[in-house]
Amino acid sequence: MSSKYDAIIVGGGIVGASTAYYLARLGVRRVLLIEKNAPAAGGTGKSAAIVRQHYSTRLMARLALQSVEIFETMKSEFEAPNVFFQTGYHMLVPPELLKAAKKNVECQQEVGVDTEWVDETTWAEHWPWLNPRGIAGVVYEPRGGHADPIRSTELFLKQFRRLGGEVRLKTAARGLLRDGDRVTGVVLDSGDVYAGTVVNAAGPWSKNLAEGAGIELNMRIVREQDSIWEPREGRPVPQNPISNAVDAIYSVPQEGGRILIGQGFPKDYFDVDPNNYKETGEDAFASLISDRAEYRYPGLQGMRLIHCYATLYDVAVDWYPYVGPRAGLDGYVDANGGSGHGFKIAPAIGRELANWIVTGAPADDFRQLSHDRIAAGTLFSGAYGGNRG
Repeated sequence: MSSKYDAIIVGGGIVGASTAYYLARLGVRRVLLIEKNAPAAGGTGKSAAIVRQHYSTRLMARLALQSVEIFETMKSEFEAPNVFFQTGYHMLVPPELLKAAKKNVECQQEVGVDTEWVDETTWAEHWPWLNPRGIAGVVYEPRGGHADPIRSTELFLKQFRRLGGEVRLKTAARGLLRDGDRVTGVVLDSGDVYAGTVVNAAGPWSKNLAEGAGIELNMRIVREQDSIWEPREGRPVPQNPISNAVDAIYSVPQEGGRILIGQGFPKDYFDVDPNNYKETGEDAFASLISDRAEYRYPGLQGMRLIHCYATLYDVAVDWYPYVGPRAGLDGYVDANGGSGHGFKIAPAIGRELANWIVTGAPADDFRQLSHDRIAAGTLFSGAYGGNRG
């Protein structure tokens, strides 16, 4: 195995995998991706994997739209029919967010997102499973849906290998190699590897990796719970992903008629050690989910809990990811801080980051995602707070 590369990506989640793939597509010949476990073994694999384009900023809406386009082409380009399930996406809007949501929908439509408000007089006809009390509006995206997060990641890596890329699984990055104001490589148990560019796409482990080399990374690592439920047979239940901002829950249909349900923002977040946190869910969380979901979707009453578990969010200071190089530090590139909504924009992030690395000329709006925005005082501000965009 070689020890010298043009680029090394640390982290085998969907951001690292898509970045590696697009670097190879752009003709970068010697690219290595290292992953301490298996593809999508971290936050990606446990993602709810909702694919939506509802965001507060033109940048995020654009990246989400481009990611939808990439997911749509996976069936033909990657010969993968069971990756993206384009069932449509709904957002339930409470009265206090209606004004902001209307402004956001206008922004998204200007970017090119196919999104619309659903006429209230048709709710009962379209959604017999919905309790409409307290809902001020419903947004619909026909091109939205959900994806298989593990398979999506594996497909990017499969195509990356086909283009000549190298993947080392079960390979932990023990540290970054640094020479003054340049990062030069990665420390592995098998020996150091070197590259002109090192991409830190290690998700919740990115902070420790960066700070071990004296690189500040303003990030919280927090515990996030999700749950899988089995509805009773013969009852009307949601058949597409829903961001329910009225009750602060989200839901995604799963194989076999099951449904994934999690708690949305606002809620309390608890910082944890990514190498030592409780991976099973709490009874209180499951009770909260069942109460809120059964009230809003009466067809779920009496549903059976199958699994309740915890994963990790790597949360940036403004809930927008850190992407790109840093001023005054050569050879180092961030691709982390997904903040709980990184999956749906990851394909476009990987494509634009690869272009930035190769050409040095990112789109002006994409450049704003650099960690340098903290020092510059140009943080992002979402209309809804938290990871809702």
